[in-house]
Amino acid sequence: MKDLPLIGIMVPRKKDRKKILELYQEFRKKNLKMRLCSFTPANIDLRKKKIKGIIKSSKGYKEATLDLPDAVYNRCYNKSSKKLRPLERMIGEKYFNKITHFNKWDVYRQLEKSELKIFTPKTFLYDASILPDLLEAWKLLYLKPVYGNKGKNVYRLEQIDSGSILISSHSLAPRYICERHEDIGAKLKGILGEGQFIMQRGIRSRMINQCLFDLRLLVQKDITGNWLVTSVVSRVAYEGFFNPSILKEIYDGELLIPQFFTVEKGFKLLKVLNNLSIKAAELVEKHIGLLGEISVDFILDETGKPWIIEINGKPQKVIYQKIESFQHRKLIYQRPLEYAYYLSQLT
Repeated sequence: MKDLPLIGIMVPRKKDRKKILELYQEFRKKNLKMRLCSFTPANIDLRKKKIKGIIKSSKGYKEATLDLPDAVYNRCYNKSSKKLRPLERMIGEKYFNKITHFNKWDVYRQLEKSELKIFTPKTFLYDASILPDLLEAWKLLYLKPVYGNKGKNVYRLEQIDSGSILISSHSLAPRYICERHEDIGAKLKGILGEGQFIMQRGIRSRMINQCLFDLRLLVQKDITGNWLVTSVVSRVAYEGFFNPSILKEIYDGELLIPQFFTVEKGFKLLKVLNNLSIKAAELVEKHIGLLGEISVDFILDETGKPWIIEINGKPQKVIYQKIESFQHRKLIYQRPLEYAYYLSQLT
């Protein structure tokens, strides 16, 4: 048993260790011979080259002192890998998802320099001096925190024919209105606070039964170390809301897309989405460091063209539990373990 590779799942809090380990133990492939443990960054003793983690034994789950894992899957939500570089030095390039909380501005700049530029809405760092000109040109834009998640503190700005600007949060109905004679920068100063934001061009998108939706592709590495798309799902927002993170419904995207297109066109769209997502994963990994999974969020404009709206470094997996008879549920948990096993075998 001790000769089997030890795969570590690093979680943010001590109370998460058992729950997360049970989940991955449940879904891991039985023929993939490995030992699993879960631990927190505070459980690492670099001086002794040991960790204090949770493992499964014949008597259930218990805490044990273990050697450093042969590969580590990071499930913490972190903006930097600086604190864990000593761990990386100890186990080498066998620690993936080094950064999981992506900087939206950094990610956009990488996309903008690549062939994915034509599928990415134009974006700028927030600058109150150029915001009126952007609204005049675009009519619709979104303000997003550089470090944001789950659609929190995202604002929708729309300039209507009168010149007034409608400012919305989550819902399409405006929370604030900036009249044409008012200073939009001054208005937003009290709303946005001190955080850093980006200004992203708004794309008029297709709807399902009067509801806005997105398409989320989960991209993961497999046991050969290659990127593959594991699943395509569609998150549908409540009617009158623009944030699909507060979802009304979620569907298997492979079943939903044919509602908009012929079988042939739907197949072509899925192929395009898959290719774009894998290219995005390769691009972000080259910039950030070793990754094993990301999710890429798309919307479809009124012509059916896909646009990359968001790339996430720590995909939410609880959302897949809400899809009835979802065929890929096991796979979304298996693939990170497969990739960790692949890394553990590298010399």
